[in-house]
Amino acid sequence: MEDIKMCKKLPIPIAETIKKRCSVRTYQDKELEPDVREMLQSYMDNLENPFGMQVKKYIIDKKLASEGEKLGTYGVIKGASTFMGISVPDKDLAHVAAGYEFENLILEATAFGLGTVWLAATFNREGFASAMGVPKDELFPAISPAGYPAAKRSLTESLMRTAMRSSSRKEWSILFYLDNFQTPLHKDEAGDYAEPLEMLRLAPSDKNTQPWRVLKSGNGYHFFVTYKSGISRGEEIIKRVDAGIALSHFHQTAIELGLKGCFKQTEPKNIELPQNTYYITSWYAE
Repeated sequence: MEDIKMCKKLPIPIAETIKKRCSVRTYQDKELEPDVREMLQSYMDNLENPFGMQVKKYIIDKKLASEGEKLGTYGVIKGASTFMGISVPDKDLAHVAAGYEFENLILEATAFGLGTVWLAATFNREGFASAMGVPKDELFPAISPAGYPAAKRSLTESLMRTAMRSSSRKEWSILFYLDNFQTPLHKDEAGDYAEPLEMLRLAPSDKNTQPWRVLKSGNGYHFFVTYKSGISRGEEIIKRVDAGIALSHFHQTAIELGLKGCFKQTEPKNIELPQNTYYITSWYAE
């Protein structure tokens, strides 16, 4: 049973920030003040993950016109001039670690009042990789703008939010299970972990697919990700990054509540998995 390293709580109110966070695609045409940019860099320098994986972080300034010139984001992002990014080696837990660390960074930026949004497909990956100096042998799964939200969303953003039902989330009965994948986990059965699971439920994901599933068995919470067979390797990686985002919410909330435990790589035995469901990691409560 392999233990995974401990992590510190982020220096922000976790649950409050998770509830406050929303995707922002329309920004004021205003550059970040130098001290704000330095703060972001400091946040990046202090990020860590519980999976022992190295995650590289990047930040660049690249001016976008407020009228929506594409310049690498296909017209989706308007007004932002600063972008953050991540890269990792092509290993399964590295993908999860990337999601965990980058979501922690986004939560810190949110707590400070900045707007952000995960971009996994709607950006010129080659152009940003070159500008950020991403090593050619590493995966570059996502970037996010960081800036001051505009008072009003653009038409493009409003249409995207409607199409993806950005504010909606799946119910507990679809995401969380007890002992097997036929028995939904009720909130009262989760006990102290009801809030960490609820904060996981609120996590963002690519196209708002919410691919995570959690199976509670004894004092263990086993995390899985779902995706259809036959998807591209790039799409599979994004699903695993999504799992890391969800684990950021779960783990950081647990730490905030003073709940003790640790991650271990121990896939449960004799559990019939639903089709297209894949193991990620487990959390054991103390």
